[in-house]
Amino acid sequence: MSFRETLESGKFTVTAEVGPPKGTAIADMIHHMELLKGKIDAVNVTDNQSAVMRICSLSVCKIAMEQGLEPILQMTCRDRNRIGLQSDLLGASVLGIKNVLCMTGDHVSAGDHKDARPVYDLESVQLLKTVDSLNNGRDLGGNEMKGATAFFQGAVVTPEANPLEPQLMKFEKKIRSGARFFQTQAIYDIEKFRGFMEFARKFPVKILAGLVVLKSAGMANFLNNYVPGIKVPREFIDELKEAGKENALDTGLSITARHIKQLKDEGVCDGVHIMAIGMEDKVPVILERAGLL
Repeated sequence: MSFRETLESGKFTVTAEVGPPKGTAIADMIHHMELLKGKIDAVNVTDNQSAVMRICSLSVCKIAMEQGLEPILQMTCRDRNRIGLQSDLLGASVLGIKNVLCMTGDHVSAGDHKDARPVYDLESVQLLKTVDSLNNGRDLGGNEMKGATAFFQGAVVTPEANPLEPQLMKFEKKIRSGARFFQTQAIYDIEKFRGFMEFARKFPVKILAGLVVLKSAGMANFLNNYVPGIKVPREFIDELKEAGKENALDTGLSITARHIKQLKDEGVCDGVHIMAIGMEDKVPVILERAGLL
């Protein structure tokens, strides 16, 4: 089944990420794709993640397809105006890419080209409307196109944001603008996530819980201090500390696996999105420990 068919069938769905490299050496990336093949339902290809210049998402999506993976094209509004965004979407469509995740994108100040000029001609809600318009055969200028797209469009949401109300308002806006699935920012508090899911279940969309793999207690503290919308509970930080430096990563893999198993066994959401951040080779280990392989 396709990613869309898998989600809509009710099967617990698993996605992961592949980060395009900075440079043309792609052997490691292809190796990671080979490891993920047959183990996940789709792979996100990030779009100059964290405002760091890398190979474009569009070309890596095509490579993923050649490796037997179904890609989800991540598209941010930071680097292109509405003409460029629509052009890339049409290009993705004719290449056979079926899924797109619409994001506003991190500011250039977070990346490695701090003197670059951010565009932000559109933001995520407007980009979703753009995809919806292209799916209906018209561009943003109202011009009829020779052939429409047929994207399955998704968006992001932060269930552990504080305050949460603005996120819920934008969540609804994104649904009205065409979002059919959501991949969340990293969640660690399952009980708090249940509260978000009670709200989300009122709408006809699918929710994949985002899970960032913890490498160490230091990483967990960094997320708490510097990444809005993420809160790693003290119990996990203590567990990572007790494991020691040599076993911290293995413990982080087990924490992620436990979360996946709980989310699946208790039917909390529709699936998970695993963000291994440079450790794509560890995703099969996590899935095996979670009982999904």
